[in-house]
Amino acid sequence: MGFECLNMDFKKNVLIIGSGPNAVKAADLETAYDAIVVINNAWRVRPDWTHLIYPFDFPKERWPQDIKLSQSAITEKEFVPIQNQYGGFIYAGATMAFTAGYWALGALRPSHISFIGCDMHYPKTGKTHFYGKGTPDPLRDDISLMSLKAKSNRFLHISQKQNCLVGNLSDGPSELTFPRITPGHSWPKTPSLKEDLISDALKREKELSYFDITGRYWQNLDRYDSNEIKKLDDIWEKIISN
Repeated sequence: MGFECLNMDFKKNVLIIGSGPNAVKAADLETAYDAIVVINNAWRVRPDWTHLIYPFDFPKERWPQDIKLSQSAITEKEFVPIQNQYGGFIYAGATMAFTAGYWALGALRPSHISFIGCDMHYPKTGKTHFYGKGTPDPLRDDISLMSLKAKSNRFLHISQKQNCLVGNLSDGPSELTFPRITPGHSWPKTPSLKEDLISDALKREKELSYFDITGRYWQNLDRYDSNEIKKLDDIWEKIISN
């Protein structure tokens, strides 16, 4: 896994917008962003988005009708190789909030990443997404998503290794473990992480070698032991110092 060797010289402030109910608040953000990455339907929130990232099964009828020269569509052709640089989907978590985050880390090399509408928390009543009701993809039965906390902690660690601060602009319940940030205020102190546990987790990832270069790990599930992934998740869950 080569994520520790990535170049860290870039200085970019990146916003990632998901499809959670509070994604609409991104429309009012006045912060100057070098890149705005929108996931799936979130292109509707900010017309000034720079990158639209979506999976292979995102319906064509939901694509934007017009894409400016300053805007790019990011598909699995672009994000799978970068996700693989960071260990692959099983370790990183195969849902678009994390995929967008890893793609931004690898492709844009930012100094800051702000997330909004990526909380992966779905209320039992009312809207589940900013556009109404939708499928809670991160809650599907999937070996890579058994612990969203573990995957979030892992992303936090890798971001720190790349000298990138990550924060959550949302103010409601969230599965993201990133520090909460407020527009117009300074970024909070970076969380202290337990390096011994991180070392154990990375060592175990290497030993298990759960990796599929195509990104479509679900086509070969017999290669992976969910109990081993749970043990690995348990380590990642504990890396933040209290």
